[in-house]
Amino acid sequence: MQYVLYFLKQIHKYSGSAVYINLFAMIALGLIEGIGILLLVPLLSMSGIVEFDSSGVPLIGVFDFLQYIPTSVGLPLILGFYVLIVITQNIVNRQLNVKNTKIQQGFLRYMRLETYEPILHANWNFFIKQRKSDLVNILTAEIGRASLGTYSFLQFITSLVFTLVQIALAFILSPSITSFVLLSGAVLIFFNRKFLKRSLELGKQNYELNKDYLAGITDQMNGIKDIKSNTLEQSRVDWFSSLTKKIYNQQVNYTKLKTASQLNYKVASAILIALFIYFAVSMFSAQTGQLMLVIVIFSRLWPRVSSIQSSLEQIASTIPSFKAVEAIQNQCKQAREYEQELHKSVKPLTIEQSIVCRHASFRYNQNEPIYALKDINIIFPANQMTAVVGRSGAGKSTLIDLLMGLNQAETGQVIIDGTPLTSANLIALRRSVSYVPQDPFLFNTSIRDNLLLVEPNASEQEIWDALEFSSASEYVRGLSDGLDTLIGDRGIKLSGGERQRLVLARAILRKPSILVLDEATSSLDTENERNIQQAIERLKGKMTIVVIAHRLSTIRNADQVIVLDQGEVIQRGGFSELKEDKRNVFSHLLQNQLEAIQ
Repeated sequence: MQYVLYFLKQIHKYSGSAVYINLFAMIALGLIEGIGILLLVPLLSMSGIVEFDSSGVPLIGVFDFLQYIPTSVGLPLILGFYVLIVITQNIVNRQLNVKNTKIQQGFLRYMRLETYEPILHANWNFFIKQRKSDLVNILTAEIGRASLGTYSFLQFITSLVFTLVQIALAFILSPSITSFVLLSGAVLIFFNRKFLKRSLELGKQNYELNKDYLAGITDQMNGIKDIKSNTLEQSRVDWFSSLTKKIYNQQVNYTKLKTASQLNYKVASAILIALFIYFAVSMFSAQTGQLMLVIVIFSRLWPRVSSIQSSLEQIASTIPSFKAVEAIQNQCKQAREYEQELHKSVKPLTIEQSIVCRHASFRYNQNEPIYALKDINIIFPANQMTAVVGRSGAGKSTLIDLLMGLNQAETGQVIIDGTPLTSANLIALRRSVSYVPQDPFLFNTSIRDNLLLVEPNASEQEIWDALEFSSASEYVRGLSDGLDTLIGDRGIKLSGGERQRLVLARAILRKPSILVLDEATSSLDTENERNIQQAIERLKGKMTIVVIAHRLSTIRNADQVIVLDQGEVIQRGGFSELKEDKRNVFSHLLQNQLEAIQ
């Protein structure tokens, strides 16, 4: 029963009183069906058409007036009344099914929104800790399974209400016989409680298997080039075969459980009905009319009892999915960056003076002593170009994440024009930043849609100007559909350099006050790299530019160069100044690159 109460609480959050209105409709439906059962056989007897002793049957006295009506009139009247009851019952049943579907589908949508929105607004640290495929699994398979549990809950409530109404009618007809049957049913339910526990265990197994399945498939599709180039196909097939075998076994075990439960109920119901009739006649001295009505009621009742057990098992099996969804929602709410209400009215920042990192330190795991950034003190002057360089793992990307507010300093501050960066001005900062990553991301849609994503109101001329800036206009014009060309998943139909130029065009189209380039020219050929470097030069003085660069030749015109090593600033100054000091890290990195070219 704790599973049922859990689902009721969750559905109540969404539907409020609607679920209780449906509950009353179910009670009415059960009463209507009960009246139909009472009417059909005894009233036919009263009309004189069928010899049936109903004198010992309660409630039938209400219809005594029919004995004064001629048979030719009474029979059509009784049958008409019965047909009216059946029609009413089915109309109510239809409306009830529609309402239940609205609750189920509405609750499914509600869960999707209540999960997806917090995920998108969680901070960067949340995404660092989570596996992408686990989030996809929650948003697709597990929410769907939780919705299936909602359907089972509504089915359970329907069967339960019908059962209670029918039991009440049976009690009116014969308290002693009904008590005997209920006692037998209670014993049966008690001995079948193990099925619920087993359903919960199988539900947990199903959740873990689905999570592993999606994680593996996602990783392998993302790394398909590596798999094929290293001839790893067979090892991946072996993994897939092993996991799908586990999924197969889990589903077969669940089917065995459900069918065993149903078998128990059907066999037990046949035995109980036989015992019930025997004892009703030999021990309880039930009258014929009374006995027939009770038999009719319980013959309809047992399938409902079986349905209750089946619904409970289904509910129990979906509880792990529901709790997994709920856990992600809670984690996202705790990791929320800012309130959504602030989002619509905030305007982008304009950097007038500088962005300053003051004694900023950051580590990904606060339980470990290793810092990704240690006591960083840097000034990024407004409308100037600052380059950040260093060996791999020096902390360059972590510093950029700190500047964009993706990471929050554990100690120290990021200060923008004298104001510390907090959740209050985080949205304004993000709206002023355009970020071009080393690994460019594009959606599986047209070039036009990918560009308009950041600036929906951009004109055709503004789009082409941005493409011209990134040296992408020539190849876009050469495509058969131009701006409307579909570029495939993550832009797979384009080369690496073409993707990077499109992402750069998208960044420029936004007209940011801060442009962050994280190895933005790494996939470009020498000619296009030179063109983009010249274009970036023209932006100096118009926006604040921060560049992470491995190719040191691309930052020779930077206003300042920051050199990081093991999370610390070890050098700063102009390109020429750092180049001349032959003993420093920057000069060593530059020399290594020159030797590699030769």
